[in-house]
Amino acid sequence: MRRTVLAAIAPLLLLTTVAQAEPGQGKKRRPLPPEYGRVVFEPSGPDRGKMAPVVFDHWLHRASFTCRLCHVDLGFAQKAGATAVTAADNEAGYYCGGCHDGKRVFQGKPLFAACGKATSRDTCSRCHSVGLKIKPEIDFGAFTRNLPRGRFGNGVDWEKAEEQGLIKPIDFLDGISIRRQSLSAQKDFALAPKLDGMPEIIFSHKKHTVWSGCEGCHPDIFVGVKKGLTRYGMPEIFDGKYCGVCHTTVAFPTTDCQRCHTKAVQ
Repeated sequence: MRRTVLAAIAPLLLLTTVAQAEPGQGKKRRPLPPEYGRVVFEPSGPDRGKMAPVVFDHWLHRASFTCRLCHVDLGFAQKAGATAVTAADNEAGYYCGGCHDGKRVFQGKPLFAACGKATSRDTCSRCHSVGLKIKPEIDFGAFTRNLPRGRFGNGVDWEKAEEQGLIKPIDFLDGISIRRQSLSAQKDFALAPKLDGMPEIIFSHKKHTVWSGCEGCHPDIFVGVKKGLTRYGMPEIFDGKYCGVCHTTVAFPTTDCQRCHTKAVQ
């Protein structure tokens, strides 16, 4: 595909498709395991319809890269619609182009270029695939078959998979990331639930810093770093705020209550 065609692709709006409404109903169906965490970049403006929207599956990327790498170093916002990405951005090495530049080698082979002068239509369709009969290069079932099971979301316990060394998410990209000294993670602490009879929540900074680092949560999601300073409850989380920024879209969902409410009632 020529540069003129690629440059014509308008800024893309990030849309989440975590749950889908059933036809004729107001209810949302639970996404299938491969769909959980899926987001769509849709061309906007006069170019809408000229290119199929881009499909991005979190499961495929989170198995190899930390959340912090993409949402801090590469600059993807964690809110739908907050990041506008263009073909020119990718070609210049930003956003998707930070990895997909046709040069960066991963697992022994170069990653295909997201956008560029010589990008073919077949390569474009690897991402711009909504509504097209494109067979994924990596099959979800085969990829996750030997990973620890989870009850919800992708049906994978990603935390356990990382702990067991079955996946080793990369947290640094040459030419993009900055070497920094690690901060000491706070000890686990308990959070008292507002509903009588519910087990206490045990929050682990150590587990979260593996994936998100400090920058993934502070200060954009949690302004305060002192325990008890930020007040919130399940209504705010269900609304996609605080813990719900991740745990309603990509990380294990709020339906898996016992993953957080783990301390027995005294």
